Amino acid sequence: MFTKETVLTPNAPQPIGPYSQAIRVQNMQTTVFISGQVPINPATGKLVEGTIEQQTQQVMDNLLAILKEANMDFSHVLKTTIFLTDMGDFGAMNQVYASALKGSFPARETVAVKALPAGAQVEISAIAAK
Repeated sequence: MFTKETVLTPNAPQPIGPYSQAIRVQNMQTTVFISGQVPINPATGKLVEGTIEQQTQQVMDNLLAILKEANMDFSHVLKTTIFLTDMGDFGAMNQVYASALKGSFPARETVAVKALPAGAQVEISAIAAK
């Protein structure tokens, strides 16, 4: 087993959303690096058309499916990277992301990009440990 601990210092900017300044992991046994997931519905193989909320929910569902296959869940996620084609979607994406991750949020960054595979509006990768 490992311990996952939130690192928070008043000597650096405080998180302004559902993420931590840093995560400290000790006695880590298994690490899973999840490739960026776009909102492809695995049942149809097609991009989920719709709002940023619908696309983000599919991405979070895809991440959770991979975590479950590795015998993990969102509580094991240490770090995420989020790519958005429109930073105007940040708030709506952030609400779906926060509701899926609840509790001790992982470290993360969010990056604006010109385009994503399959015409997606959002892509998220993750690192998890158990």
